[in-house]
Amino acid sequence: SLETVIFGLSLERGDEGVLSKYDYPNMMNAWKQRALRDGVVLKWVDLEFPIEDDEAVTNAYLNQITGRTKLVHLTHLINWTGQVLPVAQIAAQVKAKGVDVMVDGAHTFAHLDYRIPDLNCDYFGTSLHKWLCAPFGTGMLYIRKEKIAEVYPLFGAPDPLSSDIRKFEHLGTRSFAIEQAIGQAIEFHHLIGAERKQKRLHFLKNYWLEKVLELPGMYTYTSLQEKYSGAIATIGREGKKPSALSNFLFQSHRIHTVSMEWEDIAGVRITPNVYTTTSDLDRLVSALEQFYS
Repeated sequence: SLETVIFGLSLERGDEGVLSKYDYPNMMNAWKQRALRDGVVLKWVDLEFPIEDDEAVTNAYLNQITGRTKLVHLTHLINWTGQVLPVAQIAAQVKAKGVDVMVDGAHTFAHLDYRIPDLNCDYFGTSLHKWLCAPFGTGMLYIRKEKIAEVYPLFGAPDPLSSDIRKFEHLGTRSFAIEQAIGQAIEFHHLIGAERKQKRLHFLKNYWLEKVLELPGMYTYTSLQEKYSGAIATIGREGKKPSALSNFLFQSHRIHTVSMEWEDIAGVRITPNVYTTTSDLDRLVSALEQFYS
């Protein structure tokens, strides 16, 4: 959904976009393509994890803004580490400088308890198969009403400059059964409750992470504070390759994790969901103790 905005904005050669080295790769690649084809200049923010300082991370983005900056791209929850950024605060200060804000909410939508307008963003995109548990291939795009006419649709529409959000719905033939299933996923999410779901996910993350960090030499890129994290955490240990741990957990215990090696990140990402039990996490901790013993 966000590529609709990235490729749909009328940006000129020399216009600047600000993003992080730890944004989702597909989003970075889309921006790099705009740089290659249209001469858009990309300014990169570097981050160190875990982040528990709102002012520092806000200034990291503000310091990249110049008179040519047209848009700042913010990832609400960094997929590499589980870090939650204070996007509402960053966005408010960015917009005070007259710059638009795009938020990638793929890992926070139906994960954290918030409302999109509260993020102070102009554009917001998310997949729906992650934390909403809707079918694969479903997603959502939010554009502030007064910005709709400024974005060309990714697929041809009768009036590409229309201010009607439905111009983005021209996607060709697709499965309406999949789209109808989104409604049931939303009902299930509301049945649990957004606030209760967030607290459950944060509890599950801290349940295992606090135990694992007691092991000698362990480190994490993820905050234990609810303000800065949700369900996702990435851990590692000096002298141990992340892929070795990930392979061990799956082959020996059938525990699925993701090996993360990107920029300065070297660890294994572990992600429980609402249906994960503390018994499951006890098995995880036991397996980690076995691997690192």
